[in-house]
Amino acid sequence: MKTKDRSMLKWLALVTWVIIFIIWTVTTNGGFVNTRLVPTPQKTWQTFLDILQHGYNGVLLSHQMGMSLSRLGIAVFFALITALPMGLLSGYFLPFRALVDSVVQFYRPLPPLSYYTLLILWLGIGESSKIVLLYLAAFAPLYVASASAVDTVNDTYILSARSLGASSWQVFFSVILPACLPQIFTGLRTAVGVAYTTLVAAEMVAATSGIGWMVIDASRYLKSDVMFVGIILMGITGILLDRMIVLLEKGIVFWKGKEGE
Repeated sequence: MKTKDRSMLKWLALVTWVIIFIIWTVTTNGGFVNTRLVPTPQKTWQTFLDILQHGYNGVLLSHQMGMSLSRLGIAVFFALITALPMGLLSGYFLPFRALVDSVVQFYRPLPPLSYYTLLILWLGIGESSKIVLLYLAAFAPLYVASASAVDTVNDTYILSARSLGASSWQVFFSVILPACLPQIFTGLRTAVGVAYTTLVAAEMVAATSGIGWMVIDASRYLKSDVMFVGIILMGITGILLDRMIVLLEKGIVFWKGKEGE
């Protein structure tokens, strides 16, 4: 995509959010909606500053965000170091795929919250059940992306490496793994997104801290301004996490999009 096209798309995205903000401002300040249900932008901003300074229910916002991100980070880390090698091995060694793939494909369509109750019964209501839930949510997209990435590797690359005398391990690390990295990063973005949405839902079900807990606790007392602050923070955090992965991908997979040049 050309630089001019990227710039135009960014401007269109900015215009979209400006329009949304204007509609929000006009409808709430003009009395078209009940401000107890939809707070004004001014009230939402004031609430954010108050939570930022004093916290929510005596707990600092940094602690709420830190708890959520630490749970997410631990789960994604363990998913990455297990799903990535298992997925690549499944794509490279078909007997291993026969052993593992059916199990992953069985639980992958299940909504994570459907088996969260079982995890709470087995592991308790503490951090362990939440981290395992997020791990399982992140594992499947990473595994599937890694396994399918191997299937898309051009056979010509593999045959060329073998004709030059490369061993199976050399073919794997020098040809297959680099060729799979773009799709692996796509799977990582999906995994982080799925795990993050699962995290918020899990905190709403059984937690006493975290940004998801803050939103659901505020809903019990009709604190729509706090809910809006939490929802906006979750959205911004999700975007930032995705941008971080994209930047990491650009640094590692620097050849992506240049194959035809």
